[in-house]
Amino acid sequence: MKRWMAIAGPIIFLFSCAWMYLMMEVHDSDRAPRPTSFPYAAKLHSVIDTIDKEFKTLEDDHRALRKQLATAMANNPKLAGVLGAARDAAASITTAAAFPTAEPTAVQQQQKQQEPAGAAVAAPLVDAKLKFVQPVTTADVCVATNAVPSKTDTEMADFLEKEDFTDIDGGVWKQGFDLSYTMSDFEKEPLHVFVVPHSHNDPGWLKTVEGYYDAQTRSILNNIVNFLSDNANRKFIWAEMSYLSMWWSEQGADMKEKFRKLVRNKQLEIVTGGWVMNDEANTHYYAMVDQMIEGHEWIKHNVGEGIIPSSGWAIDPFGHSPAMAYILKRMKFDFMLIQRTHYIVKKQFSRQKSLEFKWRQPWDTSDSTDILTHMMPFYSYDVPHTCGPDPKVCCQFDFRRLAGGKMTCPWRVNPQVISDSNVESRAEMLLDQYRKKSRLFRTNVLLVPLGDDFRYDLAMDAQNQFSNYEALMKYINNNPSMKAKVEFGTLNDYYTALVKQAGKDASGLPKGFPAVRGDFFTYTDRNQDYWSGYFTSRPFYKNLDRVLESALRASELLFSVSHALSAQASNKVDFD
Repeated sequence: MKRWMAIAGPIIFLFSCAWMYLMMEVHDSDRAPRPTSFPYAAKLHSVIDTIDKEFKTLEDDHRALRKQLATAMANNPKLAGVLGAARDAAASITTAAAFPTAEPTAVQQQQKQQEPAGAAVAAPLVDAKLKFVQPVTTADVCVATNAVPSKTDTEMADFLEKEDFTDIDGGVWKQGFDLSYTMSDFEKEPLHVFVVPHSHNDPGWLKTVEGYYDAQTRSILNNIVNFLSDNANRKFIWAEMSYLSMWWSEQGADMKEKFRKLVRNKQLEIVTGGWVMNDEANTHYYAMVDQMIEGHEWIKHNVGEGIIPSSGWAIDPFGHSPAMAYILKRMKFDFMLIQRTHYIVKKQFSRQKSLEFKWRQPWDTSDSTDILTHMMPFYSYDVPHTCGPDPKVCCQFDFRRLAGGKMTCPWRVNPQVISDSNVESRAEMLLDQYRKKSRLFRTNVLLVPLGDDFRYDLAMDAQNQFSNYEALMKYINNNPSMKAKVEFGTLNDYYTALVKQAGKDASGLPKGFPAVRGDFFTYTDRNQDYWSGYFTSRPFYKNLDRVLESALRASELLFSVSHALSAQASNKVDFD
């Protein structure tokens, strides 16, 4: 019996894989009869039938849309002319992009003769009559080339090939190693610590977006605005515009102005500014760009035109892609932070003091794509894993876990309220962790996030965190012998101080940091537990995303070209 089960099991698995693959195909009515002899066949066929119907609906809608467009063009010659010109422009752009070495047209030859000598401008992609199309600089064009990419300090492909990924218990820092320091390390440059309060709000995880907003996020944003308004030294960062837009729609003029004032005063920094904190593994680059546009447009129209994020904050994507680094660089970001990388990568980068590096694109021959990137060194972005290498100690400085609350420390040593009687010993204990963590970096400017998922939802949580840290900061800052300054800050505050201490190189980036090329996949947090299942899970929805993204992109291109052409024509076009 066991022998037959051993044979039948793989056969059933292969049949299941084959039918799951067919889920991604557009099915037709002439397909051969479906087998019904393997387990769960009826349920699987029901799913396939549902997918067939969904694709048929999409196809019917597409046909109906084309028919309506044809009718509109027949009834409106001006509209037909605009759309025809848009189609020709799109064809010209596609052809030029696909064949960049093709013979120039007469118009292109004429424009080339008019260019100043040595101008680093690529040939126009469309005819000169389309005045809204601007020449593209060669720095922004990635084409096949024989040029050798510029040298880096670390090539991730080589790094991963050479690393043996052996698990070695690092002691209190399980995935790392012992850290030590001497006070002479801080003689020339005292330690400057920026404690960065944050709250990671997933737009849908264990609850729906609305469920999280009603239960926690509304209160988080209310508490942030109120507690920061009470004290100008308090800081906070916020990343998810989807939730901020929901909160904004419920506020009156006074609360909105309070929020704007905090942003203008640089107490509250909007980081990344996307609609969500996007995935970087499965997501197409267009979806990344589109959700960034959505978020930044919302900021512009609601918070203020001059409010433009310049710091990237990505603590929860499962692995990190250079595509995101490139997008942020081209959006003129100064700095970005990442968290979820392989723990062996974190360990080796920590040994080399390479946790802050210039992330460079694979094709870059001139270092023009470099962006300074900070990789968090420890297991997670929660408080126990951000102040230093020992989570048992760091957990004692997460004041949400004070005795009597619902949260406690897994190490069974809870925080203490800071008072005159214990402030000296508690300050020294915390500063010991800060000093050890600082030995992983190349400057004495240290970034310490203070938050977790959906934190600061309770007013008592915010009160406990801010008041106890303020007592610790006051004691440390008033004792020069500790050779440290600790303050609340934002990512921009940290980057500014880093640049001030390190100086800038010829490209405008902080000096003295290594260059790294490659990606940070596949993510694993401990014990060789690789987070790779989501690469292939929910295939129907992944495919549906791509179909909808392509339709949206085509529509946006058509609208943009049509709008520009109509404006160029100097008379209004009636699209009705």
